Amino acid sequence: IISSRQIVERQPRMLNFRVEYRQRSVDLVMEEGSTVGGIKQILETELGVPVSKMQLKGWKTGDISDSTVLRSLHLPKNNSLYVLTPEIAPCASTSKDSALQESLSQNFLLIISHRETKKDYNLNFPGSRTIQEVKRNISDLINIPVRHQQWEGWPVSASDDSMTLAGSGISYPCHHLSVCRKSPPNSQEPTEECADVHMVSDSEGDDFEDASEFGVDDSEMFGMGSSTCRKAPMMPENSENEADALLHFTAEFSSRYGENHPMFYIGTLEAASQEAFYGKARDRKLLAIYLHNDDSVLSNVFCSQMMCADSIVSYLSQNFIMWAWDVTKEANKARLLTMCTRHFGSVVTQTIRTYKTDQFPLLLIVMGKRTSNEVLNVIQGNTTVDELMMRLMGAMEIFTAQQQEDIKDEDEREARETVKREQDEAYRLSLEADRKKREAQEREEAEQVRLERMRKEQEEEKEAIRLSLEQTLPPEPSEDSGKQISKLRIRTPSGEFVERRFLGSCKLQVLFDFVASKGYPFEEFKLLTTFPRRNITQLDPGSTLLDAKLFPQETLFLEAKE
Repeated sequence: IISSRQIVERQPRMLNFRVEYRQRSVDLVMEEGSTVGGIKQILETELGVPVSKMQLKGWKTGDISDSTVLRSLHLPKNNSLYVLTPEIAPCASTSKDSALQESLSQNFLLIISHRETKKDYNLNFPGSRTIQEVKRNISDLINIPVRHQQWEGWPVSASDDSMTLAGSGISYPCHHLSVCRKSPPNSQEPTEECADVHMVSDSEGDDFEDASEFGVDDSEMFGMGSSTCRKAPMMPENSENEADALLHFTAEFSSRYGENHPMFYIGTLEAASQEAFYGKARDRKLLAIYLHNDDSVLSNVFCSQMMCADSIVSYLSQNFIMWAWDVTKEANKARLLTMCTRHFGSVVTQTIRTYKTDQFPLLLIVMGKRTSNEVLNVIQGNTTVDELMMRLMGAMEIFTAQQQEDIKDEDEREARETVKREQDEAYRLSLEADRKKREAQEREEAEQVRLERMRKEQEEEKEAIRLSLEQTLPPEPSEDSGKQISKLRIRTPSGEFVERRFLGSCKLQVLFDFVASKGYPFEEFKLLTTFPRRNITQLDPGSTLLDAKLFPQETLFLEAKE
């Protein structure tokens, strides 16, 4: 078991999306950790289509929801999608948009004639499929790589292989095409890569061509002539981006050995390690690093018989994150060793150096641990399917035991953190309740102070009015003044009596002012006679006491107005 240093924090992998909607295209760049819902939210802003009425189509797998994380779909770097809005009726000005949208969801029947074999293929494709994808699919049937296919029947508008069938202008529901192999160039000059044999590979990656079609005999094909030829490399030698290199590797692997192979992680070794080791304990997986070498005679057998076996593909897909690298070129091998030194330490790097070319390919099984990573097994190319499966299962047993411990530790840690969070929340709520109680008490006290201040201000105002009225009252006449004197006796609401003499010619307003000067303002109290009961305050204040029949004496009482 080989220990390594802890992996540093990874940089997120970016994915490119081109989304078509009614003759519009939107280009997006999203982090791999984003969700499908995140794409829809951006499209809602760009297209003006509500997320609730938007259907995002074109995914390679089913069961896609808004919460699906893009990383879980193992997408390539470049992706094509389209939007359907069945609930939004297109207006008259967008009839073309509507037609394109409908075409994306329709199936096109392509009748493709292979001119060499005089054989027709009837193939159904959805409108969202690209021309390039159609060419790749037909290459599996006619054994002609895309690069060497010569087509007839595509419309003039189908100028770009990245176009969808719906937007290419082909006939619906059926369109006729024909294909054959391009004629080889009649050049007498030897090529730079191959002097005696003219061989080319599809940009997507191909096996050796049929040498007889190029005038090459079998001896030259297998290196027994004066020169040798090689198929297209699994990985470009000077690729600046690891993800692009892995995309090329995956395409070439599929071209050589078929589509039934493990899902290779598209991204850096660091990102693959993060994906495998640093999620929740229940979600962690083993990391399988496949190292390919075209110079080894074991590579083709290992890839075609081991890596593409249904049982191996299924087991690796369920339990491993699969990352691959091609070490055929020295530059790529040096780059791998640098990556391994950075992520796993020099021991792993030295171990890889010890393997000779004819021992490749290698499959390294790596398990993540708390403080370091361990290489559990190094599987060489000279193995069988049964032995490969046994060694994978043995690694899984070790990993499962470690995973159960990690899950237990994680559950205990989460339980402790949950208790702490609950205690912190209870403490926070207690502080919040105390704060609200204190604020309520302060508000209540402030309100009491305000009301008390208002009450005092009102009392002071009333007192000022009372004193002013008291000072403006005419002097009380004496009984022997010889004038008509009215003696009034007034009972207050408290039961006390107030007596005063007034001239009979005094206005009722003087009486009202006198009562107000005693603290009973005209606005709040009414002045009544006892019998018969009359409301004096309803009389004209300008009339005299004599007019009001309050002469020569009268008993009145005060009553609060309702």
